[in-house]
Amino acid sequence: MERDVALIVNPTAGGGRALRALPEAERALCAAGVRVRLVHTRDLEHARELGRAAGAAGEIVAALGGDGLVGAVADGLRASPGEGLLAIVPGGRGNDFARTLGIPRDPAGAAAVIANGRERAIDLGVCGGRAFVGIASCGFDSDANRIANTTRVPGDAAYLYGALRALAGWHPARFELELDGETLVHVGYSVAAANGRQYGGGMVLAPDASLDDGLFDVVTVADVPKRRFLRGLPRVFSGRHVRNEEVAVRRARELRIAADRPFALYADGDPIAQLPAIVRTLPAAVRVIVP
Repeated sequence: MERDVALIVNPTAGGGRALRALPEAERALCAAGVRVRLVHTRDLEHARELGRAAGAAGEIVAALGGDGLVGAVADGLRASPGEGLLAIVPGGRGNDFARTLGIPRDPAGAAAVIANGRERAIDLGVCGGRAFVGIASCGFDSDANRIANTTRVPGDAAYLYGALRALAGWHPARFELELDGETLVHVGYSVAAANGRQYGGGMVLAPDASLDDGLFDVVTVADVPKRRFLRGLPRVFSGRHVRNEEVAVRRARELRIAADRPFALYADGDPIAQLPAIVRTLPAAVRVIVP
């Protein structure tokens, strides 16, 4: 099937990884019979504008970058539901949303999906008017994300490095949560609203999360000694951490979060809001090309 695609690239994604991957991605798309119109973004807000324009024009728009770029383009596309179509060429550091969808990380594999894949309607999360595709989290995750985003440690290891550095200075936080009207107090490490399954370069935070059920998997990690937390950290990469007694998973359409100290809420690897914040699901908000 021949397809015309607007290929949006973030030149700085993954420390320039997207820009380095661009020539191979263009060749792979052309070899797969995809006609490419290349567009460079200035920043994520520009990517949202490009997504809105592509949606209004009924275009297929392929994001060559990481989860932040994918989320920004999807945010723009949701303004024209049923019109534009999202495609993904992984080119960031973690590429967790592509992993969740089963999109290959190599350009040739991703191009084959764009050329021959099927359409799937997926949910988005939204906070403060900005949408995201994967996981929004705060608390310990806020500190770990901030460190990971500023380190020079390459690739997926940046997220593990961020977690280890954050752990050194961490002390428990008190969160006040409201899930679809039900209130509770959580004391511990983190709170996450998971639309997708993965974040942090392959961490399977919410192994049972679904992209099309209209619900978040709300994952909380209660206070435990740091040594115990550290011992359990490798289990996150397989999703087996949810068996630990300090981890709870609930489901909700809307989550309100407040905390006893300032935290940024991170979504798709970038800050999206400051607490207190309200996160909601947007069912079937955008269509994406998947294997």
